[in-house]
Amino acid sequence: MTLTGAPADADTTRLLALLAGRADRHSLPGPCYTDSALHEVDLRLIWQRQWVFVGSVAEVPEPGDYVTVDLGSASVLVLRDDDGQVRAFRNVCRHRGARLVDGGSGSVGNIVCAYHRWTYGTDGRLLHAPQLPAGTDLACLGLRTVHLREVGGLLFVCLAADPPGDLDAVAAVVAPYLEPHAIGRTKVAAQIDLVEGGNWKLTMENNRECYHCDGHPELLGSFFPTWGLADDQVPDRLRADHDRYLLAEADLLRRCDLGRLPHTLAEDLVDRPVGFRIQREPLDGAGESFGPSGERLVRRLLGDLTDARLGRLSLHVQPNTWFHAQADHVVTFAVLPVAVDRTLVRTTWLVHEDAVEGVDYDVDALTAVWRATNEQDAEFVALTQAGVADPGYEPGPYSEAEDQVDAFVRWYTHRIEEEVTR
Repeated sequence: MTLTGAPADADTTRLLALLAGRADRHSLPGPCYTDSALHEVDLRLIWQRQWVFVGSVAEVPEPGDYVTVDLGSASVLVLRDDDGQVRAFRNVCRHRGARLVDGGSGSVGNIVCAYHRWTYGTDGRLLHAPQLPAGTDLACLGLRTVHLREVGGLLFVCLAADPPGDLDAVAAVVAPYLEPHAIGRTKVAAQIDLVEGGNWKLTMENNRECYHCDGHPELLGSFFPTWGLADDQVPDRLRADHDRYLLAEADLLRRCDLGRLPHTLAEDLVDRPVGFRIQREPLDGAGESFGPSGERLVRRLLGDLTDARLGRLSLHVQPNTWFHAQADHVVTFAVLPVAVDRTLVRTTWLVHEDAVEGVDYDVDALTAVWRATNEQDAEFVALTQAGVADPGYEPGPYSEAEDQVDAFVRWYTHRIEEEVTR
């Protein structure tokens, strides 16, 4: 590869060499998961330059409601302003840099810095700053804005001054799939943060395959174990599951066509900055949701849907998120880096805004499958982190079921190379 941009620093050059030396369809070299300096390159070239999922509109339903998201040392404040518009700002006071809102979520009238009481409106304007010299132009001291886009009720931010330009094209593809689920008319039923003991890339790679799904007994009550396999790749032990999948798929496609719901696979996981994959896929058992036998978990269906047996709408967006949208609820997953060997997985369950807890749904039942599955995945990720840190680790070959893992690694490699050469 010929570098045409500014000379790369030593750590970036080292990362480029490691990526260039990766054997085709093999896992990444150990330092890509364990080296703190290379993690800083990830933060700079991926997390602070790509579009990143940070939550849904349901998490900021009223004016003044906010959430904060940390991307390495950068903190982003996402809130709904007094006019109902969702905005994003750097979570930094324009005076001497104090953190404005310290983590989590909540609601504010104005945003008041705890240090010297500089006060900002929910639109980011500086409203009050004690003892500034006369003639100081407050209009020049508003909060620094962050690029924010809503796609079907899902919120993405980008810290770069010039964000990747393909989010509009991706939104045009995925928004019609999301529309029937009416995420803008949902509320948060539950949200759980889990810190996994592994690098963020291991978290994403783990999600991109079902090769390990025997380790998810709760999920397999509704999730077909042959996910990711072509018909000729299905092993004999899973043939009966796959035959059942084909019958469920035929029924799902018929229902989608009757309801005029888009369902066909659309993906571009490697070549575009906003790599994505979306498809409506069948669930096992009752085929409705993530109940123990595939049954629905919320009596009140989303939007104007009337058919509960619609499987799951699966959406994956590089670098940090995946979603499952059923007729009765939506589950969003946000992956956020904490350290080179720690990753936050934030799981949020969304239900119809008029659904009543204790009447239409039970929170423990609603969250049971993914609470168990996330905890199991955290164990797998921690096992892998320990292994890739071992001097005996050598990158191994991917199986037939790990095409999307390979696609994620290639996407990551392309983005690092692009950011260096542009």
